[in-house]
Amino acid sequence: MLVTGATLAGSARAAQFARAHANTLFATAGVHPHHAAELSATALSELAELAAAPEVVAVGECGLDYFRNYSPPAAQQAAFHRQLELAARINKPVFLHQRDAHADFLAILREHGRSWRGVAHCFTGDAAQLAAYLELGLAIGITGWVCDERRGAHLAALLPQVPAERLLLETDGPYLLPRDLKPRPASRRNEPMYLPHIAAAVARARGEPLAALACSSTAAARRLFGLPAI
Repeated sequence: MLVTGATLAGSARAAQFARAHANTLFATAGVHPHHAAELSATALSELAELAAAPEVVAVGECGLDYFRNYSPPAAQQAAFHRQLELAARINKPVFLHQRDAHADFLAILREHGRSWRGVAHCFTGDAAQLAAYLELGLAIGITGWVCDERRGAHLAALLPQVPAERLLLETDGPYLLPRDLKPRPASRRNEPMYLPHIAAAVARARGEPLAALACSSTAAARRLFGLPAI
């Protein structure tokens, strides 16, 4: 399982968890666009040191989020550039976030050419966005959003278009508890144990056996993040 870093401090904690549970937990190290204004030169240097650790398998969560704009767009863009450069320098994939910022997100990725590889985490976009991300070579991360009959129906219809070798499964816990989960936990907390529920929904949407999806998505994650085989 990947424990995701969204701040410098959170990334350090994620790496600690990964070290304590070697070959079970792995970490990402990055600064989410909400916290982009915090990525000073000193913080970037510390992030680079952290990201180079063997238990850290990706740079991120990084990208752009214009929905909330907790950090100014210019700061988000600068932090995104720096983290793409870092990922290319240390030869690790990027764990990418994008919300209401598709055009700028795509432009920045294209500006960096093919120096990076990564996954569009928690993809919820439309057919045009999916086509653009696949053309760039991105893997596509699918969460319990697909289980939401109000917001996820369009996403379920797109899933057959994602090549099996580029489809990853995520919970995004503790967020995005699957809406159709029964019974729903009183805490509303999403946890890794609900990943099979998400996998079953994705398999149904793709018209393939759950076991086949489990194998292909696990193989895709191992390949992208360089995870060891069990």
